[in-house]
Amino acid sequence: MSTKHPVQVIAVSGGKGGVGKSNVSINLALALAEQGRRVVLLDADLGLANIDILLGISAKHTIEDVLAGVCSLRDVLVTGPGGIKIVPASSGTQRMANLGLQEHAGLIAAFSEISDELDVLIIDTAAGISEGVMSFIRAAQEVLVVVTDEPTSITDAYAQIKLLNRDYGLFRFRVVANMVKTEQDGRLLFSKLSKVTDRFLDVALQYVGGIPFDENVKKAVQKQRPVYEAYPRSKASLAFKALAQKVDSWPLASTPRGHLEFFVERLVQG
Repeated sequence: MSTKHPVQVIAVSGGKGGVGKSNVSINLALALAEQGRRVVLLDADLGLANIDILLGISAKHTIEDVLAGVCSLRDVLVTGPGGIKIVPASSGTQRMANLGLQEHAGLIAAFSEISDELDVLIIDTAAGISEGVMSFIRAAQEVLVVVTDEPTSITDAYAQIKLLNRDYGLFRFRVVANMVKTEQDGRLLFSKLSKVTDRFLDVALQYVGGIPFDENVKKAVQKQRPVYEAYPRSKASLAFKALAQKVDSWPLASTPRGHLEFFVERLVQG
């Protein structure tokens, strides 16, 4: 195997806030780490960071310092639970929330310096469909859309998929149903979304599973710990484990797609 292994890059998105993107990102990261993957988790909600809060970690440096040239990306990495590495964002800074595309490009390129140190990069994107959010999603190879059983979640997920497809040519989307009562509810939720996308868009949607509604998730959040670590036998944790096994089997990209991407130099060499 060549030393220049490709890195799996997954953007966790969903259009709407409050669907549990950060929770999915964190627990998926932990479950993948448990399978022996070296995982880096990027808090890409640049202006309203929350991963450090969810995990109760305090960061000395954030992405803001990388952009300011104060330190390198490697200096920003914080070790989280399960050995995952976290790239923290800053909280409550207007400037970070409104980065220009040039700065986004610089940030995405900065990750190349750590490409030997990870197998998977998970990007916890911000809510909404701003240009900044879109540039992170486009720079990933896989888009994991998180939906919940509320009408606004489906409409927002649809709007985001439509935009990514129509304006940026993204075609494949993986969907996870979060906080579902039953496995059946998760599938119903997916079929609601895919009915609309099938009718109006030329995209491929794949259902990758549901994460059950679980009181332990709330308890874990209050403890500032991931449910996967605090309650490893809980229903939610077992679902994250199953999700990670699926993610681990997805084929890795081997060719660049012709626009700004994370670790693109790996693809060219690959």
